Amino acid sequence: MKMQKAWFYEEYGPKEVLKLGDFPIPSPLENQLLVQVHAAALNPIDSKRRMRPIFPSEFPAVPGCDMAGVVIGKGVNVKKFDIGDEVYGNIQDFNSMEKPKQLGTLAQFIVVEEKLVARKPKCLSFEEAASLPLAVQTAIEGFKTGDFKKGETMFVVGGAGGVGTLVLQLAKLMFGASYVVSSCSTPKLKFVKQFGADKVVDYTKTKYEDIEEKFDFLYDTVGDCKKSFVVAKKDGAIVDITWPASHERAVYSSLTVCGEILEKLRPYLERGELKAVIDPKGEYDFENVIDAFGYIETGRAWGKVVVTIPHHHSTTILSEIDTNTLQLNGLAAKNLCLK
Repeated sequence: MKMQKAWFYEEYGPKEVLKLGDFPIPSPLENQLLVQVHAAALNPIDSKRRMRPIFPSEFPAVPGCDMAGVVIGKGVNVKKFDIGDEVYGNIQDFNSMEKPKQLGTLAQFIVVEEKLVARKPKCLSFEEAASLPLAVQTAIEGFKTGDFKKGETMFVVGGAGGVGTLVLQLAKLMFGASYVVSSCSTPKLKFVKQFGADKVVDYTKTKYEDIEEKFDFLYDTVGDCKKSFVVAKKDGAIVDITWPASHERAVYSSLTVCGEILEKLRPYLERGELKAVIDPKGEYDFENVIDAFGYIETGRAWGKVVVTIPHHHSTTILSEIDTNTLQLNGLAAKNLCLK
């Protein structure tokens, strides 16, 4: 069995339980791709799963949901992708009946069902593409959960975060919001304004109850509904993407994990209307994953935090992998045979 380098943990705890070591390279099942990962993104759920047994998987567990990379192998039933295709996606569907994958995206190679990924737009770097899937799937789901209607006004709590920056961009672009206001801290006011907010409120200087305007739709990305609910109209929708929702009027919104959502975003990305947002301090080398978790766990990131997976570590492994024709369910398929 061939081995790769991956970050994993064998017990729950703080970021220091993470180790960089050898992990088996899996063979793709009939509906899966084997992907050489070029970049991965961190999300708050990665930290939460490491600290306690929510959505547990077997130890050793490799964290990470988001990735972008190149297809180097595929199962017999894969139809949409070929060897060499550049893809991106969220590989962990926590809403499915199956256990979460033991092998997350902080690794050199991963396997993923073809329905969960999309072709990477050529205009995006691997890092930019990796930053999008979970956050944009979450952002879109919130609009649907709250039954957002074209022409409505909205208030976005936490417009500077990984989900918030995308909610702001999508509000008018895809969902037809008529007026958008967001909150953030003093240093981030100009940063948030550029993503489409008509007005930005500095929450360190203005309390929610002092905001005179009331909104059709409150989209809370940070779990502050117990305070922020006052900016919603009496019959306004309140969506909270944190569990459990912190106010009785709020509806919790999760996400739908599928590549089709990402494919629908392609035109907006290619025209530059929708942008991947990576924290200026948030690009980390593979060797510095613990530092990357330390940064995202401050809760102060501007957009997303990403990790670049080096190629030089993978060269030797790739040279030892042969592409052979295997027989799966009586059908011939090009797949990877790991010696």
